Amino acid sequence: QMMTETISDSAGSIMSEWKAKADKGEGEAEIELSSQFEELTADVISRTAFGGSHKEGKQVCLAQRDLQFLAFSAVYNVVQIPALGYLPTEKNLKIRKLDKEVRGILADIIKSRLTTNDTKSYGCDLLGLMLEACMPQEHGHDPLLSMDEIIDECKTFFFAGHDTSSHMLTWTTFLLSIHPEWQQKLREEVMRECGSAVPTADMLNKLKLLNMFLLETLRLYNPVSVIQRKAGSDLEIGGIKVPQGTVLTIPIATIHRDKEVWGEDANEFKPLRFENGVTRASKHPNAFLSFSSGPRSCIGKNFAMIEAKIVIVMIIQRFSCSLSPKYVHAPMDVITLRPKFGLPMILNSLDMQRHD
Repeated sequence: QMMTETISDSAGSIMSEWKAKADKGEGEAEIELSSQFEELTADVISRTAFGGSHKEGKQVCLAQRDLQFLAFSAVYNVVQIPALGYLPTEKNLKIRKLDKEVRGILADIIKSRLTTNDTKSYGCDLLGLMLEACMPQEHGHDPLLSMDEIIDECKTFFFAGHDTSSHMLTWTTFLLSIHPEWQQKLREEVMRECGSAVPTADMLNKLKLLNMFLLETLRLYNPVSVIQRKAGSDLEIGGIKVPQGTVLTIPIATIHRDKEVWGEDANEFKPLRFENGVTRASKHPNAFLSFSSGPRSCIGKNFAMIEAKIVIVMIIQRFSCSLSPKYVHAPMDVITLRPKFGLPMILNSLDMQRHD
């Protein structure tokens, strides 16, 4: 919640650019929002994870995005030959170069933070909080994490806090545009609870319809379609014995549209199914798996939801949105679910409409 101002600053900056484009087009602009949301969430996670080092953090974000696509194409090769990963092919050399670049930037940021720690505080961003938790002088023990492990955690910040969040915003805006009646309902709620003010944490807590809308978006278009878990001990699931060490694949996308779990309207967009909370929305209390469940659930759940609410509120305050005729509905799963041809959207400035 302390990071709401950082998120709203980043969102406000990019929306000022959209507003300028709309003003040039007499109140209307066509903008490809998928790439814009990637830019926005990269900026947000860079600022909240690395504070004053956010420019270097953004470099990491862009390099990691390239790494993601290269890794995905390698994993899904038809023929898997482990030794191929060590050959000096063009793709392997590029992967190694990008990984070295990412690790080098992160190592410099971390070392700088450690050497300038003259106030016994490593900063209020995510990196600072992690360093404070694992450094020996704070707790009288050896470091809990090595430099390599801290770097790996930072890489996870970016992947989990950037990619998934941008696609959550993309699919939310897509559904807003094809359900104008809900766009109007949410605008009425936003104007009632927030007016034209920058949303605060207290305001966000009152936006019940928006919360339901986001949950239903995640149910139908979850950024992560599959997760895996390894059995920590021998166990039995539904009468099936599962030995320790077995890797279980959980098909979130399939479960989220299962009619036996969600009812005959499982494929329909109905945010009100979450009216009484997540656990009562389906026939099983743990059927909603967008952030996983239990002790291994997503540590960034609240951050992701707050970020999405702030951005959607600020869009609704400023624009009405409708799909561009250029849009082609082709969801594509490249580690995360994204629109294959982007999300071209027509944004109409509400300021211009009010003046009319």
